[in-house]
Amino acid sequence: MKLRDLFDQCATAYDRDRPKLVPSFDELYGTAMRVIPFTGEARIHVLDLGAGTGLFGAMASKVLPAARLHLTDVSEAMLAQAKRRFASNPLVTYSLQEHSQLAAISEYDLVLSALSIHHLEDKDKRILFQKIYHALRPGGMFINVDQALAPSRIGEDQYERIWLEDAKANGISELALTQARERMREDKSALLSDQLMWLAEAGFDDVDCWYKRFRFVVYGGAKKQELRNEQP
Repeated sequence: MKLRDLFDQCATAYDRDRPKLVPSFDELYGTAMRVIPFTGEARIHVLDLGAGTGLFGAMASKVLPAARLHLTDVSEAMLAQAKRRFASNPLVTYSLQEHSQLAAISEYDLVLSALSIHHLEDKDKRILFQKIYHALRPGGMFINVDQALAPSRIGEDQYERIWLEDAKANGISELALTQARERMREDKSALLSDQLMWLAEAGFDDVDCWYKRFRFVVYGGAKKQELRNEQP
């Protein structure tokens, strides 16, 4: 089954199950919101890559109510949920597209992504980071909530055990757990250190990881303001 089909089948239950499947949900997404470098009055343009039902985008919209928000995803069913969520918000637009279709044109002030980029092969992650850099206006920022690979097989087994214990303690249903495991077979997570390095190679400044709890991370970087030549 293709990845988009896997997400199509869980679209209606996604928002309900996400906090149970991501044990550090509040801290993870809360950290991402706290590092946004813009005020609520900012009339900026925000891109949410792999937006799904618009869960992450909705959080950003509360922090940045004056911002225009563009959501992209490969799952039509997930975007349908997002359109219901933002039905009364004229500042939100949508595109059914792959990450590879991101245009490298500087039009966004903030690029967000949550639990999506880890589905790409490493070479495609690096290409996407370059596109995100070029899609940002000077002074913009990229913030990614995602998963990272443990540095060893033992560590990865530990991550898996702790994730499973936490998800079950949160009351995740057997059906949701089965569907999550099926989606996780498509995961292509990379080491956090590699991802930070790829961001720096793409041109990002101030690259950092702001939060990490086992496999769940929040990291990103900024695109510096262009220097203007001062006239004597």
